[in-house]
Amino acid sequence: MPLTAPTLPPGLRRRRGLIALVSVLAVSAVLAAVLVRSATDTARSPAPGRSLTVATWNMCGVPQWGCADTGSAPAKRLAVQRLADAGADVVLLQEACAAHAESVREALGGSWELSFRPYTWRDRDGRGGTIDCAGPGRGTAGLAVLSAHPLSSVRLVPTRQPEVGLRRGVLCATVAAFDVRVCNAHLSLPGSDRAHPEWEYRDDQLRALVAELPGRGTVFGGDFNLNPPGSGNRSGWVWPSAAYGAFRECDQASGTDRSGRATHESGHKLDYLFTGLPRSSCTVRDTGVSDHRALLMRVDVG
Repeated sequence: MPLTAPTLPPGLRRRRGLIALVSVLAVSAVLAAVLVRSATDTARSPAPGRSLTVATWNMCGVPQWGCADTGSAPAKRLAVQRLADAGADVVLLQEACAAHAESVREALGGSWELSFRPYTWRDRDGRGGTIDCAGPGRGTAGLAVLSAHPLSSVRLVPTRQPEVGLRRGVLCATVAAFDVRVCNAHLSLPGSDRAHPEWEYRDDQLRALVAELPGRGTVFGGDFNLNPPGSGNRSGWVWPSAAYGAFRECDQASGTDRSGRATHESGHKLDYLFTGLPRSSCTVRDTGVSDHRALLMRVDVG
């Protein structure tokens, strides 16, 4: 049963710049079971030409995390529907509320499946639980994978998380129609560990994510809370070499390129999609109802 997180202290609000600290809700991690909604109808047939389009979007759907003024639940649902209308076969969502994610799945139609993973929190006394989205009937806050095709081998990847504070996560699944592994990652912000604010977690989380990948036939991404590697990024060491080496990012123009269009209202790129498959398009889309833009990548699956 979800627990109600304590009220955030005044002044602790959602980041508006690159890495301003997200308010963390202190309490202990219980690994809630991943909710998978299986469709009863026949899934949509694979796209002509054997292509797959994956989108990622931090929908800023948790009201108490500074998202109350970014748009209504129906507006955010419509934004996801528009991503599907733009060709997205799979949508990776961060900062979603369980009830809203389910309503999106219903709006998309019976062939769509939903896998949802609640965020958790832990306090200094070892108590913990899930996080309720503020307001009645919204359910818990978490990350999700929506797919127009059946999902299999759904797995919550074990990753190192803050000892005290908000715990996000990495959720992976296989899109069986294409035999492509997709992973949705929401990495920890610096300072997320209330007991050890100086500890860095993103390097360990990225290593665990890359280690989970089967090889070329994969698409992974999400909100990494991290700038691309480069001389101007003091946290560039966090990135594993495989990210831009063995795989290519949606907006990566060449093997040596480490740039990309901004995906956050602060003007920074924080959202990513990587693949080992040939890329045929990359789109940055402003939904108008989040502080993050959506990223869509089409890959050729042979």
